[in-house]
Amino acid sequence: MDERTKQATLLMTRFAERTGLSSERPPRRYLWTDAFAVCNFLSLARATGDSSHAELALRLVERVHGTLGRHRPDDARRGWISGLPEREGKAHPTRGGLRIGKPLPERGPREALDDRLEWDRDGQYFHYLTKWMHALDRVARSTGRAIFSAWARELAEAAHRAFTYEPHPGGRKRMYWKMSIDLTRPLVPSMGHHDPLDGFVTSVQLDATARALGSAAGPGLAEATAAFASMIEPAQLATSDPLGLGGLLVDVYRLEQLLRGGASEDLAGLGDALLTGALLGLRHYAEGPDLRLPASRRLAFRELGLAIGLAGIGGLEQVRGLEQLARFAPMRTEIESFWRVPAHREVDSWREHEDINDVMLATSLVPNGFLLVS
Repeated sequence: MDERTKQATLLMTRFAERTGLSSERPPRRYLWTDAFAVCNFLSLARATGDSSHAELALRLVERVHGTLGRHRPDDARRGWISGLPEREGKAHPTRGGLRIGKPLPERGPREALDDRLEWDRDGQYFHYLTKWMHALDRVARSTGRAIFSAWARELAEAAHRAFTYEPHPGGRKRMYWKMSIDLTRPLVPSMGHHDPLDGFVTSVQLDATARALGSAAGPGLAEATAAFASMIEPAQLATSDPLGLGGLLVDVYRLEQLLRGGASEDLAGLGDALLTGALLGLRHYAEGPDLRLPASRRLAFRELGLAIGLAGIGGLEQVRGLEQLARFAPMRTEIESFWRVPAHREVDSWREHEDINDVMLATSLVPNGFLLVS
């Protein structure tokens, strides 16, 4: 086993123990982190030939659905957040979406918005849901079991229905940033910068997997795909945020894979727009001071999101501007090397986000489980 795989295995083993997945410790589920973790376990299973990693991936899916698909223990409501009866809810655990897993209860209907406090309150984030759709899709591809594909598409349908809206009759659709646990009211009404893009690429991917598996179970996503596409502003995708940049690069790679698999050629134009935005943001970020700061002043998971996106560059084949993009590939090694130093993982800024930092470092070390879509 090479050193990268060894370290990723150690990181994921500790994560599984610490969060109660492979131990008797109190369970700690958080949707974003768990989505990456599922992909990592699949990646390790493939890299090592050890089926126990695949078993952990399946166990984590079950635990997430059984925890974040249900109301919180401190909520007066009980059962599945979809409102389905127990047996039906277990058969369709994503039909009502999935909670974020934040430590505090969601804001009540009559409570005023406190921007600072809202970050620690529960609810549903669209961009977390798309990460879980992707994780389920990867499990479907890895196992050949269509049920995971159906669950992913049921989640996509629920998210499309709840998060998109028309500001006025006949108006261009918009999206909410954050919804209540039961998806009945917006908690943060502004639209996420890349949420329509996440929804579009993920919907195309989920339908491609359903076709590949020959699965008739679960809804088709043509309506959702069209709605998300209508909200994308190709000229407004650029960002200098490292996590957002990583997401753009991941989408460039996902789109190319979908095109190779026979998806509509219309995706090629979007891929060009993503690349343009990513290059603009990479140039800006590379000129900034972030990667020269001490560990105590850096947020590892945001940088590691960029490293994960940069990991996909080596798999690109027919992207225009690939030579320009390749110039930034060494930044991945720079970010990884910094956070692989044990002393850098002892600072408070790492410890405060230990689960997500460990998991995303592991993703960067063994990225194929997350990056591949077929």
